Amino acid sequence: MAEPLKLRRSLVGATADGLRDLVFAAEPDRLIGSLQDLAKALDVGIVTLQQAARVLEHEGLLEARRGPGGGYYGRRPDSAAVERSIAAYLRSNPTSFEEALNITSLLFNELAAAAAERVDDIARAGLATLRQRVETCRTGADCGAFEADFQDLLFGMVDWPLFKLLTVVTLRVSATKSASLLRGGEQDIADWRAGRKRIIAAISSGDRDLARFEADRSNRRAVLRSIEAQHPPENPAC
Repeated sequence: MAEPLKLRRSLVGATADGLRDLVFAAEPDRLIGSLQDLAKALDVGIVTLQQAARVLEHEGLLEARRGPGGGYYGRRPDSAAVERSIAAYLRSNPTSFEEALNITSLLFNELAAAAAERVDDIARAGLATLRQRVETCRTGADCGAFEADFQDLLFGMVDWPLFKLLTVVTLRVSATKSASLLRGGEQDIADWRAGRKRIIAAISSGDRDLARFEADRSNRRAVLRSIEAQHPPENPAC
């Protein structure tokens, strides 16, 4: 009984892959075909095609329209839909959230380096404002709000849409969790403030290597603290 069900799911998945190919081969909002035409083109039954189509509709890639000119139309998912899907996955998989937080922290090193090569007078003024603001951060919530604005400025300097999407979602999920971005006390936040000021200074100076170094130095500590929080030593020193 389990084997036919597994084969059924495999067939639906393969059909969904075929539908995706058809969607991306056409311009957005174009008719891909009717239910019968698509089932025939993909050599599957009507029920299988309908199940595969529902998968793509959930992904925001397909829209079913009725009436004259009706059928399945290809779409492109907007960033909000993708954000919701990633956020839902991170919230339902706590381990994946920690992984995403660590990945975005490490990728931030390259973002800081790239921003240093693209700094201009406008960006430098924005960085100066943030450098003053970081001094006022005293809580995890303050730090989280600062990080969102800091990275928003950097993504305005560096066009990395995929990394931006993952970063935005990770920060938003962080804000909904009981634990703050910084799990430590006043000293951890003071270290974070000092690190952010060094990163901002390096980017403002246009020094790519120094910006990467300072970002790596600051974020490595955050990642190590996160790992230690998840896996405390078995025999901590007394």
